[in-house]
Amino acid sequence: MRDDCGDYRRIFLGAVPLMDVRAPVEFCKGAFPLAVNLPLMDDGERQKVGTCYKAQGQKAAIELGHRLVSGRVKAQRVAAWAAFAQDHPAGYLYCFRGGLRSQISQQWLSSEAGIDYPRVAGGYKAMRGFLGQTVAAAVAECDFVLVGGLTGSGKTELLAQLEHAVDLEGHAHHRGSSFGKHATPQPRQIDFEHGLAIDLLKKRDQGMRQFVLEDESRLIGSCSLPLALYSGMQQYPLVWLEDSFEGRVERILRDYIVYLLADFVAAHGEEDGFSAFAARLRESLANIVKRLGGERYQRLAAIMDHALAEQRRSGSVELHRGWIASLLGEYYDPIYASQRDSKAGRVEFRGDHREVREYLRHRRLCAGDRRASKTVAPFAELALIDPPWASISD
Repeated sequence: MRDDCGDYRRIFLGAVPLMDVRAPVEFCKGAFPLAVNLPLMDDGERQKVGTCYKAQGQKAAIELGHRLVSGRVKAQRVAAWAAFAQDHPAGYLYCFRGGLRSQISQQWLSSEAGIDYPRVAGGYKAMRGFLGQTVAAAVAECDFVLVGGLTGSGKTELLAQLEHAVDLEGHAHHRGSSFGKHATPQPRQIDFEHGLAIDLLKKRDQGMRQFVLEDESRLIGSCSLPLALYSGMQQYPLVWLEDSFEGRVERILRDYIVYLLADFVAAHGEEDGFSAFAARLRESLANIVKRLGGERYQRLAAIMDHALAEQRRSGSVELHRGWIASLLGEYYDPIYASQRDSKAGRVEFRGDHREVREYLRHRRLCAGDRRASKTVAPFAELALIDPPWASISD
């Protein structure tokens, strides 16, 4: 049997399959990539055992847990674990703290299915703590530079061309503006944090020590940046990406109209997809009505409605240029220009896509950023014990 594992760095760098035996309600609050929820107890059973533990103590809680998860229920859960273990022989199982729930799952797998399957020492809590420390360590030890630019200047496109970029909006599944929602939901906050941390961990393992980020506010849609990273972003140097007004209108038309509609159609079908797409555009404009002012909002809403009607009738997106251009020139550009001016002391370079891309690549080389392996010391294994079958909260 392989030993239980406390090397969280290896788990995340290796994309090791994980069996999460926590209750579904815990899993839904946050989990890890490649983790599959195969709970020892369902939500109702967990609640009953937790209540018993508080009222009658450990022994009574354990006895109740064994009564609730027995017979056919137990056999079904062991069979699901066995199937996972057979499909993923190099994986691990975990519970919240690496304690009794994962130990019981191990024991049952061994006694009922003849499979010795290792667990993650410290469980979910220790792995989550490791990822939090990973972000904090990167902020303390690495060099960061921000890319700013007016709305539609193509900052996300630029990041995609740089291997040392970290796409915060990509991790948040949101474009970062009032119109930034995609057709599918954002990740849960905890999942956003985990994805960001693992991205940094993998890039650092490749020898990267300088990272490019888009200049963002603390919130990207409903996802909040880790405080340490956001605080650092208030001092990091800034590179300003420039593009023509016409080029920015074209890019917004493509991303927020053509591509967004395609995403809605893929998710909901032709008719329902267009209706959901149109509702999303109207909602996005309505979200900034107070900042636009009533008269300007009514004018832009009328242009948008006309453009949507024509798009539904003929498929043409040309009329959308009207409200996009007005919204850029009258609303977004003044806001971003003001922000740019307030950060002028941190702007170290300005240029178009090609110039900024080459500058950032050259800047990285000058900083001595290499893709050679660079070890990040693993964090100590946390010896934490689960309360027996208890109700768990993060």
